[in-house]
Parts: sequence; structure tokens; C-alpha cells
Amino acid sequence: MLQRTILIGLLAALVAAGTYWWLSAPKGAAAGNAPAHVANLANGEVMFNAGGCASCHATPDQPDRGRLGGGVAIKSPFGTFYAPNISPDPNDGIGRWTDTDFVNAVMHGVSPGGQHYFPAFPYTSYQHARREDVLDLFAYMKTLPPVTGKVRDHDMQFPFDVRRNVGIWKLLFLDDKPLAADSSKSPQFNRGAYLVNSFGHCAECHSPRNALGGIISSQRFAGGPNPEGEGWVPNITQKRLGEWSVKDIAYFLKNGELPDGDSVGGAMTRVIKNTSQLPDEDIAAMAEYLKSLPPVDGPPRPKRKEAGG
Repeated sequence: MLQRTILIGLLAALVAAGTYWWLSAPKGAAAGNAPAHVANLANGEVMFNAGGCASCHATPDQPDRGRLGGGVAIKSPFGTFYAPNISPDPNDGIGRWTDTDFVNAVMHGVSPGGQHYFPAFPYTSYQHARREDVLDLFAYMKTLPPVTGKVRDHDMQFPFDVRRNVGIWKLLFLDDKPLAADSSKSPQFNRGAYLVNSFGHCAECHSPRNALGGIISSQRFAGGPNPEGEGWVPNITQKRLGEWSVKDIAYFLKNGELPDGDSVGGAMTRVIKNTSQLPDEDIAAMAEYLKSLPPVDGPPRPKRKEAGG
């Protein structure tokens, strides 16, 4: 009887392990399944700025946003991530990557070596980008200067450092669905929706997250605790921006100035450096879409402690 119980336990463990291994397997697009693409470098530069690539990947403490040597520390409740070198350097960067490698990384969170990237890399938003825009981005990045030097490993504790677990996380929080245009809206509105929800990845910072680090969909864009541990990320639905006009939002994305004349601070200053480089028509499109977001209550903000309290 004991032997039978042990055998059943072993079989159950093997089935569970096999199921976990199957469900958590990295899944990306196969090479050779897509048509040839003629790169548009100007569009690639737009996607570079919309995606905020320089905010995380530009080498710290130097002024050139095109030197993508990485190294920026990104704090989270699960540990500290260090943005990698994504310059065209063939040894330390992505200079040897193929188009398929890049698409799989950006849209599926899978490395050329077949491992999961941690979702500090916002592929939950980038998954909604168009493949041709991703390839234009890759072509543009190849024109930037190569930077030597590897970035240190992420600082994470078990079990969050197990990349295979990310496969289960993806099953919960990735849908791999393209963004559908709203036929009742203008082309400008749909352009704004596309930029905000794909490359712009605005919801990644401006939404509260659950215990597993997934965005709480019912409070998307409603702000919440800064995932880096300090401060509060504001609500950008009409709950907070109801008095802002489309022009106010566009001016903010262009210049970083609020309607009351104050200037943006904190991590948003890096975002404005990117959005300020976008064509005016794309800034206007993003502003039109953001103005359309219905009012949503975010999580309650903790009360400030009084001095001496």
C-alpha cells in the first residue's frame, strides 16, 4: 500500500513538472514566416522616441541618448533590474541579432537564446505593436553608435529570479492580440490609441498592479504606487485630467509644463525628453486619445505623515 502511494505521488509530481515545463515554455515567432520588410528609418526613429528606449537603455551619466549601453537600475517589489546594452555592438549589445530575434524580444519577451525576459521590459505593451514598426525601430537602432561593456546581472531573490516562471506569468497577463482600430473614431484618435497602448506603454507606469505584478485592468491608467518604491504615479484618466484640454495634454507632452505653469518632475522628465521628439501630429494624436479616457478611480493614496508623527 505504501509503495503504491509513493508511486502515485511520483507520477503526480512528474505530471505536474511536465505540465509546468510545457506551460512555461518560451514562445516566439519562427524565422521565415513573415514577408520581407523594407525599413523606414524615419518611422524607426519615431518608434524609438515613442517607446522611450533611451530612458532605460541610454548609458547613465553621459548626454547622448543614442548611446544605448544600458546600466540604469529599475527598482521593483521583486528586485532590481538593470537595463541591458541594446546598442549595435556585436559582442556586448544586439549587433548580431536577426530581425526575428528582435521581434521576439520586443513583442514576445523571448531572448535569442530562447529564455524569457522579465516583464520589467514592457513587452506587455509592445506586444500590441505592428511588426513593421518593430522592424523599422530595429533598423534605426542599427544606425546608432555601438557601445562596449556588459551590464551586471539583475538583483533578484528566489523564486522571482527563475526565468521559467515568467512563462506562467505570460499566460496570465499577455494576450498577443493586435490593437483593433475603432471605426467610429478618427484616424488621429486611432493613431493616438496605438502609440499610447503599444510603444508608448503609458499604462505600465500609470496603472496599479496586483501581487503578481500584473496591471489591474479595471484601473488601467488610474495611477498608483510608484513600482520603484518612492512616490505616487498620477491618475491620467479624466478623473484627474478632467479640466485639461487636448491642447493642454499636447503641450505637456511637448514641453513638460502643466496647465498651471508648473513643470514636470521625477521620472516623467525622462519621458518628456522622448515625447518632445515626436512629430507634432503624433503628440496631438496621443493627447486626443488620453483626453478620451473615462474617469476611473485609482487605489487610495496613503495619507502623508505629519511632521513628528
